[in-house]
Amino acid sequence: MSPTPTTPPHPVVAEVTARIAARSAATRAAYLDRTAAAYAEGPVRRGLACSNLAHGFAAMEGVDKEALRAARAPGVAIVSSYNDLLSAHQPMQEYPAWLKKSVRSAGGVAQFAGGVPAMCDGITQGRAGMELSLFSREVIAMSTAIALSHDMFDAALLLGVCDKIVPGLLIGALSFGHLPAVLVPAGPMNSGLPNKEKARVRQLYAEGLATREDLLDAEAASYHSAGTCTFYGTANSNQMVVEVMGLHLPGASFVQPGSALRQALTEEAGRRVVALSRGEEYTPVARILDEKAFVNGIVALLATGGSTNHTMHLVAIAAAAGIQLTWDDFSDLSAVVPLLARVYPNGSADINHFHAAGGIQFLVGTLLDAGLLHEDVHTVAGFGLHRYRAEPILSDGELVWRDVPTRSLDEEVLRPAWRPFAADGGLRMVEGNLGRAVVKVSAVAPEHRVVQAPARVFTTQEAFKAAFEAGELDRDVVVVIRQQGPRANGMPELHGLTPALGVLMDRGHAVALLTDGRMSGASGKIPAAIQVTPEAAAGGLIARVADGDVIRLDAGAGSLDVLVGDEELARRELVDSPPSEASWTGTGRELFAALRRAVGPADQGASVFGGLTPEYFGMPTLETQEVGQ
Repeated sequence: MSPTPTTPPHPVVAEVTARIAARSAATRAAYLDRTAAAYAEGPVRRGLACSNLAHGFAAMEGVDKEALRAARAPGVAIVSSYNDLLSAHQPMQEYPAWLKKSVRSAGGVAQFAGGVPAMCDGITQGRAGMELSLFSREVIAMSTAIALSHDMFDAALLLGVCDKIVPGLLIGALSFGHLPAVLVPAGPMNSGLPNKEKARVRQLYAEGLATREDLLDAEAASYHSAGTCTFYGTANSNQMVVEVMGLHLPGASFVQPGSALRQALTEEAGRRVVALSRGEEYTPVARILDEKAFVNGIVALLATGGSTNHTMHLVAIAAAAGIQLTWDDFSDLSAVVPLLARVYPNGSADINHFHAAGGIQFLVGTLLDAGLLHEDVHTVAGFGLHRYRAEPILSDGELVWRDVPTRSLDEEVLRPAWRPFAADGGLRMVEGNLGRAVVKVSAVAPEHRVVQAPARVFTTQEAFKAAFEAGELDRDVVVVIRQQGPRANGMPELHGLTPALGVLMDRGHAVALLTDGRMSGASGKIPAAIQVTPEAAAGGLIARVADGDVIRLDAGAGSLDVLVGDEELARRELVDSPPSEASWTGTGRELFAALRRAVGPADQGASVFGGLTPEYFGMPTLETQEVGQ
């Protein structure tokens, strides 16, 4: 597809991009120097000793073995999150065979280099296993690094979909930033029970007006087959963001599993990564993931009302590329990026409806025309984001891309930039004497975006639910759930609270949630100030809030305060604390204690991999210079 005339970048988009680049200049340059030094002309395995190389092709057969031995073909690593427990990952069982064949046809050799874990927040929600969820991102990053560490590979195919999996794969791949990498998705399941109806049954169950069997029927009708869940949570936000950042083939995100088009796109990913590994088209992942790409990802997230988890994931991924993102970058972009999509929980449509209305291709087109995306970026499809305005189809059995309509096919789901659902994006950053927090307002009615009410404080979801069932919360209330941050217990998602909070709101009460935990992309109509930092376990003032304190949340003004004097707060004794290491056990939690001790704050990505220090990127410091002298 040929590029259309380029609209100059919006002034705020240009300014935010420039300041990210300036802020990151030293660490980004050091990262790029490191990745450039790792690049080798020709297959990297040429430099291996004979014994090492022999181990690397011992299990191969035929022409693949000959090509690896002769070091004449690009080696491609397949790293996959396949398992058949989880619907989103089950379709990937067949992918390695398809990819090996297509890589071979393009002149390369693909090997399944390693698997990464993939856990489901839908299964672990409200359970102890949920406290490992965020930390699984770091385990996935390390597992990816192990898979790529054998110096046998010239490119990588990364198979993953959901919440922590895609960020973890990218963080790991960025440690090998000299390698080209293509992300290979699985696609969403067919539409089942409408998400709005599912939410209605959940709320009825919370009120005691539906049975467990009613609830299970609704859930099973919603989550009913292989593929990603169809609501616009973190999994589908992942797919949309990484496609706009140029890491998927154009149009690959939301093609359903089991279709001929899905197989064709998967096979083309293998051919494409070989092309990117050598010659004029050589495009390492370090080149794709630059400052402009991250701004594009944030803009797309905001324009679609995507998951709040990406205020941490994108920060952590950027850090792995030597780029320093801040919540202020999200906030300033949110002020100028219009909301263009209504997908559940921000509307009644699901992700299949979004795709049918024009999907990512229409979204990219209208945002490019409005100057809200950078066109001049590298992608796995080639240079220029205009390539992502085209959609893939099969024509006489061949995969081709064609132009999409220049208008949305359903403006109740997806709109052009000049006629948005709202003038600004779906995220707000709020700040006050309680610290900083994120609020997702795209599904919150304007009249509910300011709440001032007495606090009721809990440290567990179970205690909240018990109080709700006892009728103790049937009033105006700001529910405070603390000791839920990354250092406290791994920062579990808390969107299991939503049905009960929705009941209180529907009874006419002013209701808000305040927490140092997460709510994911499933946060809905309740105003929720989440990811509060500093968290309670790190000495944040949320630890000193008491029952009855009046809290004011104003998402429009960007403020979050407890209306208690600073001296009074400072005098208060702490009445609770995070779980001790002795008690944070079971369901494997004790194995993650070191990560809990090392994790950073939410606004720095909640990462265990450390800050953007000169030492991390191999830059000389005063101390190392003195040693060298």
